[in-house]
Amino acid sequence: MYSFYGTWPWYISGFLLGAVMLTLVYFGKTFGMSSNLRTLCTISGAGKFSDFFRFDWKSQRWNLVVVLGAMIGGFIAVNYLSDGSGVQLNPQTITQLQEMKIDAPVNGNLIPEKFTSAESIFTPKIFVFMLLGGLLVGFGARYAGGCTSGHAISGLSNLQLPSLIAVIGFFIGGLVAAHFLLPLIF
Repeated sequence: MYSFYGTWPWYISGFLLGAVMLTLVYFGKTFGMSSNLRTLCTISGAGKFSDFFRFDWKSQRWNLVVVLGAMIGGFIAVNYLSDGSGVQLNPQTITQLQEMKIDAPVNGNLIPEKFTSAESIFTPKIFVFMLLGGLLVGFGARYAGGCTSGHAISGLSNLQLPSLIAVIGFFIGGLVAAHFLLPLIF
Protein backbone atom coordinates (compact mmCIF):
# COMPACT_ATOMS: atom_id res chain seq x y z
CA MET A 1 0.00 0.00 0.00
CA TYR A 2 1.21 3.49 -0.87
CA SER A 3 2.11 5.82 1.99
CA PHE A 4 1.79 9.59 1.76
CA TYR A 5 4.85 9.91 3.99
CA GLY A 6 8.42 9.18 2.90
CA THR A 7 9.84 9.06 -0.62
CA TRP A 8 7.14 9.12 -3.29
CA PRO A 9 7.29 6.65 -6.17
CA TRP A 10 8.52 7.85 -9.54
CA TYR A 11 5.11 7.56 -11.21
CA ILE A 12 3.55 10.06 -8.76
CA SER A 13 6.48 12.48 -8.76
CA GLY A 14 6.86 12.18 -12.54
CA PHE A 15 3.17 12.82 -13.12
CA LEU A 16 3.22 15.92 -10.91
CA LEU A 17 6.36 17.21 -12.62
CA GLY A 18 4.76 16.64 -16.02
CA ALA A 19 1.65 18.53 -14.92
CA VAL A 20 3.82 21.48 -13.83
CA MET A 21 5.66 21.43 -17.16
CA LEU A 22 2.41 21.40 -19.15
CA THR A 23 1.13 24.32 -17.08
CA LEU A 24 4.33 26.31 -17.72
CA VAL A 25 4.19 25.57 -21.45
CA TYR A 26 0.54 26.66 -21.51
CA PHE A 27 1.53 30.01 -19.99
CA GLY A 28 4.60 30.36 -22.26
CA LYS A 29 7.17 29.95 -19.46
CA THR A 30 10.28 27.77 -19.20
CA PHE A 31 11.44 26.09 -16.01
CA GLY A 32 14.92 26.57 -14.58
CA MET A 33 16.43 27.45 -11.24
CA SER A 34 19.80 28.94 -12.23
CA SER A 35 18.17 31.84 -14.10
CA ASN A 36 17.02 33.09 -10.70
CA LEU A 37 20.63 33.82 -9.78
CA ARG A 38 20.78 36.35 -12.61
CA THR A 39 17.48 37.85 -11.45
CA LEU A 40 18.68 38.13 -7.84
CA CYS A 41 21.95 39.74 -8.95
CA THR A 42 19.98 42.23 -11.05
CA ILE A 43 17.72 43.09 -8.10
CA SER A 44 20.89 43.58 -5.99
CA GLY A 45 22.22 46.19 -8.44
CA ALA A 46 24.69 44.15 -10.50
CA GLY A 47 23.48 45.98 -13.61
CA LYS A 48 25.70 48.88 -12.56
CA PHE A 49 28.74 46.70 -13.26
CA SER A 50 27.71 44.44 -16.16
CA ASP A 51 25.33 44.70 -19.10
CA PHE A 52 24.40 41.04 -18.59
CA PHE A 53 22.44 42.06 -15.51
CA ARG A 54 20.55 44.89 -17.22
CA PHE A 55 17.14 43.44 -18.02
CA ASP A 56 13.55 43.69 -16.83
CA TRP A 57 13.78 41.46 -13.77
CA LYS A 58 10.11 42.05 -12.96
CA SER A 59 9.19 39.80 -15.87
CA GLN A 60 10.89 36.97 -13.94
CA ARG A 61 9.01 37.42 -10.65
CA TRP A 62 7.02 34.27 -11.35
CA ASN A 63 10.27 32.24 -11.38
CA LEU A 64 11.30 33.67 -8.01
CA VAL A 65 7.95 32.42 -6.69
CA VAL A 66 8.85 28.95 -8.04
CA VAL A 67 12.10 29.02 -6.02
CA LEU A 68 10.25 30.19 -2.92
CA GLY A 69 7.71 27.39 -3.43
CA ALA A 70 10.51 24.83 -3.81
CA MET A 71 12.04 25.98 -0.52
CA ILE A 72 8.73 25.97 1.32
CA GLY A 73 7.80 22.61 -0.20
CA GLY A 74 11.13 21.12 0.83
CA PHE A 75 10.67 22.39 4.36
CA ILE A 76 7.17 20.94 4.59
CA ALA A 77 8.30 17.62 3.11
CA VAL A 78 11.22 17.21 5.51
CA ASN A 79 9.47 18.43 8.65
CA TYR A 80 5.91 17.22 8.19
CA LEU A 81 5.76 14.52 5.50
CA SER A 82 8.93 12.55 6.21
CA ASP A 83 8.82 9.10 7.75
CA GLY A 84 12.33 9.71 9.11
CA SER A 85 14.06 7.15 6.89
CA GLY A 86 15.60 9.69 4.52
CA VAL A 87 17.15 8.63 1.24
CA GLN A 88 18.48 5.08 1.32
CA LEU A 89 21.90 4.71 -0.28
CA ASN A 90 22.93 1.59 -2.14
CA PRO A 91 25.15 -0.58 0.14
CA GLN A 92 27.81 -0.65 -2.61
CA THR A 93 27.92 3.16 -2.54
CA ILE A 94 28.42 3.10 1.23
CA THR A 95 31.28 0.59 0.82
CA GLN A 96 32.94 2.74 -1.85
CA LEU A 97 32.66 5.83 0.36
CA GLN A 98 34.23 3.95 3.27
CA GLU A 99 37.13 2.87 1.04
CA MET A 100 37.81 6.59 0.49
CA LYS A 101 37.56 7.16 4.25
CA ILE A 102 34.25 9.01 3.88
CA ASP A 103 31.48 8.04 6.28
CA ALA A 104 28.06 7.53 4.74
CA PRO A 105 25.54 10.33 5.27
CA VAL A 106 23.57 10.00 8.50
CA ASN A 107 20.21 11.25 9.78
CA GLY A 108 18.70 11.35 6.30
CA ASN A 109 21.29 13.82 4.97
CA LEU A 110 22.33 13.59 1.34
CA ILE A 111 25.88 14.82 1.84
CA PRO A 112 28.45 13.14 4.11
CA GLU A 113 29.43 15.15 7.18
CA LYS A 114 33.03 15.15 5.92
CA PHE A 115 31.91 17.89 3.53
CA THR A 116 29.47 19.81 5.71
CA SER A 117 30.54 19.66 9.35
CA ALA A 118 31.80 22.87 10.94
CA GLU A 119 35.14 21.23 11.75
CA SER A 120 35.91 20.01 8.25
CA ILE A 121 34.46 22.73 6.03
CA PHE A 122 37.40 25.02 6.73
CA THR A 123 40.13 22.44 6.28
CA PRO A 124 42.15 23.44 3.21
CA LYS A 125 41.30 20.32 1.19
CA ILE A 126 37.52 20.46 1.75
CA PHE A 127 37.41 24.27 1.40
CA VAL A 128 39.20 24.16 -1.98
CA PHE A 129 37.08 21.17 -3.04
CA MET A 130 33.85 23.05 -2.27
CA LEU A 131 35.06 26.37 -3.70
CA LEU A 132 36.20 24.84 -7.00
CA GLY A 133 33.07 22.70 -7.20
CA GLY A 134 30.85 25.74 -6.70
CA LEU A 135 32.74 27.77 -9.29
CA LEU A 136 32.58 24.93 -11.82
CA VAL A 137 28.86 24.40 -11.26
CA GLY A 138 28.15 28.14 -11.53
CA PHE A 139 30.31 28.57 -14.63
CA GLY A 140 28.90 25.38 -16.16
CA ALA A 141 25.29 26.45 -15.62
CA ARG A 142 26.01 29.81 -17.23
CA TYR A 143 28.06 28.37 -20.11
CA ALA A 144 25.49 25.64 -20.82
CA GLY A 145 22.67 28.18 -20.82
CA GLY A 146 20.96 26.62 -17.81
CA CYS A 147 21.26 24.19 -14.95
CA THR A 148 20.56 20.49 -14.79
CA SER A 149 16.92 20.99 -13.86
CA GLY A 150 16.33 23.50 -16.64
CA HIS A 151 17.88 21.34 -19.35
CA ALA A 152 16.76 17.92 -18.13
CA ILE A 153 13.20 18.88 -17.28
CA SER A 154 12.27 21.86 -19.42
CA GLY A 155 14.65 21.51 -22.34
CA LEU A 156 14.08 17.81 -22.90
CA SER A 157 10.31 18.15 -22.57
CA ASN A 158 10.48 20.79 -25.32
CA LEU A 159 12.64 18.42 -27.46
CA GLN A 160 15.58 20.83 -27.59
CA LEU A 161 18.76 19.28 -29.01
CA PRO A 162 21.10 21.58 -26.99
CA SER A 163 19.41 20.36 -23.80
CA LEU A 164 19.93 16.73 -24.83
CA ILE A 165 23.61 17.44 -25.43
CA ALA A 166 23.87 19.26 -22.09
CA VAL A 167 22.17 16.41 -20.19
CA ILE A 168 24.49 13.84 -21.79
CA GLY A 169 27.40 16.06 -20.72
CA PHE A 170 26.03 16.27 -17.16
CA PHE A 171 25.84 12.50 -16.92
CA ILE A 172 29.32 11.98 -18.36
CA GLY A 173 30.73 14.62 -16.01
CA GLY A 174 29.00 13.01 -13.03
CA LEU A 175 30.33 9.57 -13.93
CA VAL A 176 33.88 10.87 -14.39
CA ALA A 177 33.70 12.77 -11.09
CA ALA A 178 32.26 9.83 -9.13
CA HIS A 179 34.47 7.09 -10.55
CA PHE A 180 37.77 8.90 -11.19
CA LEU A 181 38.07 12.34 -9.57
CA LEU A 182 36.53 11.60 -6.16
CA PRO A 183 38.73 8.53 -5.53
CA LEU A 184 41.76 10.47 -6.80
CA ILE A 185 41.10 13.39 -4.44
CA PHE A 186 40.21 11.30 -1.39
